[in-house]
Amino acid sequence: MCNQGALFSFHWQASTVVAVGLTIAAAGFAGRYAVQAMKRMEPQVKQALQGLPKSAFSGGYYRGGFEPKMTKREAALILGVSPTANKLKIREAHRKIMVLNHPDRGGSPYLAAKINEAKDLLDGQAKK
Repeated sequence: MCNQGALFSFHWQASTVVAVGLTIAAAGFAGRYAVQAMKRMEPQVKQALQGLPKSAFSGGYYRGGFEPKMTKREAALILGVSPTANKLKIREAHRKIMVLNHPDRGGSPYLAAKINEAKDLLDGQAKK
């Protein structure tokens, strides 16, 4: 005679194996579908990436250190504004950058000084 506990255990193990097998098969089919869909979308993705500005993915960071005497160009690069920006844009850019780089919030005192120097230089030469 068969033990009911052993039969239940065997049935439970068999159903678990079937469930795991179905899950693996579903994952395989989903992965295959995703790969095929990506291959079909590749031309559209390439076209969309070509439409983006080049500086978005080309390491748009300024390469090089600070100049000995800050120039208007360098100040504009630091603040991320045009060298001919008005005072309002300069102050807004300065505020955004200082919120992120303030020494009281873990920022570098040297960078904060450079950011302030850039703002002072551009602000003194800017029109209202």
